[in-house]
Amino acid sequence: MSEPVYFDTHIHLDALGDEPMIQREVCLARRAGVGAFLVPGVHPRDWPRLLQTVGHFPEALAAPGVHPLAAADWNAGVAKALAALLANPAVVAVGEVGLDGLIQGVSPEQQEKAFRHQIRLAVEAGLPLLIHCRKATARLLDILHQEDAQKVGGIFHGFSGSRETALQAVKLHFAIGFGGPLTYPEARRGPEVLSALPEEWIVLETDAPDLSPHPHRQEDNRPSYLPLIAERVAHLRGWTLAQTAVTTTANAKRILNLVQKEEGKPYFRRKGWT
Repeated sequence: MSEPVYFDTHIHLDALGDEPMIQREVCLARRAGVGAFLVPGVHPRDWPRLLQTVGHFPEALAAPGVHPLAAADWNAGVAKALAALLANPAVVAVGEVGLDGLIQGVSPEQQEKAFRHQIRLAVEAGLPLLIHCRKATARLLDILHQEDAQKVGGIFHGFSGSRETALQAVKLHFAIGFGGPLTYPEARRGPEVLSALPEEWIVLETDAPDLSPHPHRQEDNRPSYLPLIAERVAHLRGWTLAQTAVTTTANAKRILNLVQKEEGKPYFRRKGWT
């Protein structure tokens, strides 16, 4: 790439509003230096819109999957549909998937079934995973070990665990995604984790439209806010902003198995696809 760009490794572009609004938000993000987006799935019914949205932007990539919130809907038909999607060259990961101990109405058993099956699909397809985890860390790490998830690795999205947990994730070839909460004045655990990580396992994310960074916490999150997170990472690691952009984007490219699509442009594609 001719200039450093930021890679937003977790953003729900398809949830930012209607098409003109998404177009405006992407344009603002481009001006802010954001050159790549990874858009995760939540529910199977939303996958068509996800792929349609990603198709409108050359710098956007897809990670369809079934979120723990939707795990009760996992069945053989959904599994078949997801397996078919993983052959789409715009799809570079499976996500967001995992376990959530705070969700009401979806049992741990349902969540675990969907999670295990999606890990298996990802491993079979050779695609990394975007992990969602709240209040279920020990069990989630056990399942990752049992299902050989280290074969594909991926990204722990919205990480809120301890330094020890982060280092366990890294051993399984998972990067740690840092977003808005890192910028909060009261943040303690996030800065501690960031300071302890090897630099090659740090990536950026917004999770827009959720988890807005300081000083926008009472507003909807926007992809153009990613540089605010990068600034905090740079401060805590003692890096320049340019170094932060180069390092975190290179990490995302490596972890997601991407290559540059066009010389001089911040567009990526899956390795092995033309």
